[in-house]
Amino acid sequence: MSEFKVHHHVSELLNLLGMRSADPVGAEVYTEMLLNNMKPYITTQVSAHQAKRQIAGSTQTPIEFLAKYDDLKAKNVRELDPLVFLLSKLTKEEQTKEFIEKHAKDKAEVAGMTLVPHDRVTSQLPAPGAKLSVQELSEIRDKLLKEAKSVPATTSSEILTKALREKQLKRNVNIPHQPDWLFQRPSLTLDFIVGVDEPTDQNIVPLGSLPLALQENSIIEDILCCMQGIEGKYILARALTERYAPKEFMIDQSLDPSLQELVRRQLPLCSNYSTVVRFIEEKSAFEYGLVNQALSAAMRTLIKDYMILVAQLEHQNRLGNLTLQKVWFYIQPTMRTLEILAAVANSVNRGECIGGVVLGLLHEKTSGLIGDSKGQELCLYLTQSACVPYFEILEKWIYKGIISDPYSEFLVEENETIQKEKLQEDYNDAYWEQHYTICRERIPVFLEQVADKILNTGKYLNVIRLCGRDIKCPIAEEILYTLKDRRYTEQIEGAYNYASKVLLELLMEEKQLMARIRSMKHYFLLDKGDFIVQFMDMTEEEMKQDIDKIMPTRLETLLELALRTSTANVDPFKDDLRVELLPFDLITQLFKILTIDTKLEKDYRVDPTDLHLSGLESFSFDYVVKWPVSLVVNRKALTRYQMLFRHLFYCKHVERQLCRIQQITKLVWIGNKAAKMYSLHSARWYSAAFALRQRMLNFVQNFEYYMMFEVVEHNWHIFQTNMESVSNVDDVLNYHTDFLNNCLKDCMLTNPDLLKIVHKLMMVCVTFSNFIQRLSQSATLEMEEGPSRESSLQGLQARNRKDASNKQKANTKVVSEHVDLMGASENFERTISNFDSNFSRLLLELLEKIMDLSCVSGEVKLFNILYRLDFNGFYTAKLEAISGEKAMMESSHSSESGSGSWPTTFTSQRPDSARYVPGMHRPGVVNGSS
Repeated sequence: MSEFKVHHHVSELLNLLGMRSADPVGAEVYTEMLLNNMKPYITTQVSAHQAKRQIAGSTQTPIEFLAKYDDLKAKNVRELDPLVFLLSKLTKEEQTKEFIEKHAKDKAEVAGMTLVPHDRVTSQLPAPGAKLSVQELSEIRDKLLKEAKSVPATTSSEILTKALREKQLKRNVNIPHQPDWLFQRPSLTLDFIVGVDEPTDQNIVPLGSLPLALQENSIIEDILCCMQGIEGKYILARALTERYAPKEFMIDQSLDPSLQELVRRQLPLCSNYSTVVRFIEEKSAFEYGLVNQALSAAMRTLIKDYMILVAQLEHQNRLGNLTLQKVWFYIQPTMRTLEILAAVANSVNRGECIGGVVLGLLHEKTSGLIGDSKGQELCLYLTQSACVPYFEILEKWIYKGIISDPYSEFLVEENETIQKEKLQEDYNDAYWEQHYTICRERIPVFLEQVADKILNTGKYLNVIRLCGRDIKCPIAEEILYTLKDRRYTEQIEGAYNYASKVLLELLMEEKQLMARIRSMKHYFLLDKGDFIVQFMDMTEEEMKQDIDKIMPTRLETLLELALRTSTANVDPFKDDLRVELLPFDLITQLFKILTIDTKLEKDYRVDPTDLHLSGLESFSFDYVVKWPVSLVVNRKALTRYQMLFRHLFYCKHVERQLCRIQQITKLVWIGNKAAKMYSLHSARWYSAAFALRQRMLNFVQNFEYYMMFEVVEHNWHIFQTNMESVSNVDDVLNYHTDFLNNCLKDCMLTNPDLLKIVHKLMMVCVTFSNFIQRLSQSATLEMEEGPSRESSLQGLQARNRKDASNKQKANTKVVSEHVDLMGASENFERTISNFDSNFSRLLLELLEKIMDLSCVSGEVKLFNILYRLDFNGFYTAKLEAISGEKAMMESSHSSESGSGSWPTTFTSQRPDSARYVPGMHRPGVVNGSS
């Protein structure tokens, strides 16, 4: 069972028990516990019998429980024994039983129903004619109303469940057309044609009026006729009360009692013959599948031997050598044979079994006849015969990767609506996961342990076949059913190993899978530094424009130029890289994915025209992947790569913007060095802005280093190590998915809270860099325009007598005045202070969230970014203040003192006990804070 199904069942159970709001842990924790402790349940007759007895001993209605169990067992209900085993364990849990009983009573009261059994309610009614008071009538009316309410609810639920189950089991089969005369001629049968309740021939003499010898001869002739499905004169077949009911007979009551007793002993043979013949004629139809047809053919072979016995008895009767005692003696072995055949037929009929379910039923019948060697041999013959068409389908699947299942009986089901061409279009793994799937209801019991290998073997060979390669399995042998050695499992494992090896060699060697994934890492994970820098330099002006004004062809041209003029030119797969402008930013994309199939999904169906995205926000790489590499690098994997790229690419852009401040202001600084002798106000501009810029740059660079080296490179090394020892394609898919998932998780792309804070921090950095760049550019403009204004006032004489020192003095004076004006402005000081406070607040919020998340989930990877940003304890004091404030507030709330509160500034005094050290758990209560 997959993790998704387990999580779904746990959530449904919490909802049914009313524990969703009260449970502090959540379904995720229970799901992980179940997955870690899940073991396959091996059914044995001893364990099932003990569990059944234990439940029967603890229930108030053991007879009804056992009858229901036998009925379900006869219908071959799957997972019945594991369910009974689970219920037997629950009977020992008194606390669980009390909780379930209380919950059921509360639910019944809310619905206005009762849990009292129907018979107990009716038994409490007064006797007819009894006088009742008004109060007693009111009580009886309330009881009956509750009972009436409970019945329709249960009935409708059962009907709905049955309808849904039948809808799931409905098979899509193409049944050939059959002629009408096949159904319009009732005499085309080996069974009794029409049953009646009384003799139709009035001229028949009662047997009691004949001598004993004539009675015996007449009844023997009737017995031999009934053995062939023909009514006799004195033994008549009754009409069937149900479709699969056993045939019943009427005997002339005037027959001698001793002969009548012998006849009654022999009539079950005729009844079993009728059951088997009806089964053969019904299950030979197309709609019941190849397995039932093969089983019917095997039974028909045994019926032929049975008819030979009947012919021999008739011959002896004509010779006058046959008596009822001899008939009883001769049919003894045949009675056991037909009894087993009728039991098999009844089991298949009651369970409406088809395909693999029939084989599972026959396997259990064969295994259950351990003490009866002849009976087990007979069931083994039936099982082997029924397995022939099923194993032919299996052989084609595991040896050639082809499904030839005209009646939907095989355990592997093909979904033809999902094609491999959609791997590059749809955000899912539908082709590999859903094109071929296991239908659990069709798995024979003896193939359950190798069902996954059967599925994967055919899937591997199917991929190879779709690549145009011939498949010749060197170990292709006929598969035969055996009860003890089970050699078929070895053949299946051999075919699985061969298919895994061939497909893995095709992907890894011929299609160069690792080289392609490494090529994607160069571009999507910014592995080629010179290419990324060159591409960002070339496309800088394009990225600033709105998405509607950008020409994708121009971006493609610039990408081609960057690839050809960088070290990426040696990559043989560089031509598969493409440019894509997505209609949503990274945050929207993340929430669109996280809210798939949830109630919040419709909230993120945003019109792309409402977002007003720039080229930088919408830009991403795309990659062209062809079959069969698209099995591994499908659209879902490409989307993960794109999310990582957009995150890293934007961080790189922020770093470039902050570094550009230094480049621009450096020019102002060089031109302003001489101005320091005129004014000291400009120092405030440099000290405040440059200090904040350095803190921002330190954060961005350390954050990039953490993602590139401690996340991506670390997980890439693990991925490469795993790929060196990979043995099948499923492991390749799992390792590749784990690599991407771990990168997304450790880069905070799967945690919306952390990603929002990081995004806000980046926005603060970009806004700050734009603000400083505008100021620096305006100062540079003043420096360039100052001399021109000065020269225009001096006239023609100053133009003829320019001096370098005077020009420099004029320049520095203009810049000094401009910078002093900016430094003295209250708006400028307030703006820088706001940037500083916002950045500090968000950064501390990020560090605190990381600490909380790491302490709760036990993940230590995020601690690396915490240590890297706070390597010298710069933020520790501020984090300690926040921790001390929260701890004090919790302590004051718990004691209800309410006296005093901690200051909210970072420089506030705090108790020594409220220490917040990165990597350590924060204290829940401050010691001695009162």
